[in-house]
Amino acid sequence: MNAEPCVVDLSGFDLRSPGTAFYENPYPWYAALRDATPVRRMPDGSLLLTRHADCVAVYKDTHAFSSDKRAEYAPKYGVGSPLYEHHTTSLVFNDPPLHTRVRGLIAGALTARAIESMEDGLTHLVAGLLDRMEERQHAGGEVDLIEDFAAAIPVEVIGNLLGVPREERGPLRHWSLAILGALEPQPSAAQLEAGNRAVTEMVAYLRGLVLERRRHPGDPAHDVLTRLIQGEEDGGDRLTENELYQNCIFILNAGHETTTNLIGNGLVALLEWPEEKQRLLDDPSLIRGAIEEFLRFESSNQLGNRIATVATSVGGIEVQPGTRITLCIGAANRDPAVFAEPDRLDITRSPNRHLAFGSGTHQCVGMNLARLEARVAIAAFLARFPDYRLCGPTVRGGRVRFRGYLRVPLSLGLPIES
Repeated sequence: MNAEPCVVDLSGFDLRSPGTAFYENPYPWYAALRDATPVRRMPDGSLLLTRHADCVAVYKDTHAFSSDKRAEYAPKYGVGSPLYEHHTTSLVFNDPPLHTRVRGLIAGALTARAIESMEDGLTHLVAGLLDRMEERQHAGGEVDLIEDFAAAIPVEVIGNLLGVPREERGPLRHWSLAILGALEPQPSAAQLEAGNRAVTEMVAYLRGLVLERRRHPGDPAHDVLTRLIQGEEDGGDRLTENELYQNCIFILNAGHETTTNLIGNGLVALLEWPEEKQRLLDDPSLIRGAIEEFLRFESSNQLGNRIATVATSVGGIEVQPGTRITLCIGAANRDPAVFAEPDRLDITRSPNRHLAFGSGTHQCVGMNLARLEARVAIAAFLARFPDYRLCGPTVRGGRVRFRGYLRVPLSLGLPIES
């Protein structure tokens, strides 16, 4: 599929309010920024990076560029607010030693062997979801790719990791969407209110869940919550009660929307690039490379953030201490200096050095679990419904940081029963 040419105007461009067209398709803006001012000063004084090499350099220089968000989030959320407490305590927005302690505890429950052991259960879960979608379509009901499939998978997987009883998982997706929505460059008052309420409600829920797990521990090799609790009680890796709660919320958020977006974005992209869809149908063994290309082509998480701690430079531009840096993952993953024909979907692209999971010390701790979820889900969906198609307008999430769909109505291409 060849994208329609799009002429963009960068004068006055502001990531906090980029305009409706940007939300639908930001890539023309990213390309223009990369060509004109790859290290771009935003109206709020921050710097926006759109080249792959510059983003990698910042990711890997943990001395000059910090992940600590206290200075940035104090005016954004208000010191002491639930959102401030969460986003300044969770793994992703911290430096060592907290980052090191928590990452080690989570990684210990997400070993290659542990992830491999999840595949059978995940395959069963996906098959059940596909059965229900088929039944709904045969009954004349509407099928939505996101609600009925893509969003249901990570909620169950994370619920299992944290040991959340199945009957108590209903609010998880709502909490995650509300908390992550408040991470937008300029969240609305409604987004802030919803995010603060979601953190408060989830912490209240976790208090009871943690108390129950302390009474009845799970297997720390598979149960992340048990591992975090036992690590907290082990003199070598001690977490405060607040650190424990906030990093449980982080696990939900990190694994929920991004994986939902990966599955949804991938299946929609195949509809837009039918020749690539046919290649994958003809040779299902290409699925692993296809997942990497979906990650590159439509990165679930489009932005990363750092703050300069010393006087340094990025892309030849001097940077003063305290400068906020936005790493544009979506732009870096379509940098023609790294990817040939970057705006073309190519499920056999190799090498594929995308930054969808970040790079360096903060590379996503759950990336191989996300890959497994997407691989099992997309492969099974294609095998069951090879002739699926859109049957109505899709609805994007309408956010800058996270790119995905809220609604994708589908016809599954099933034969009509007589």
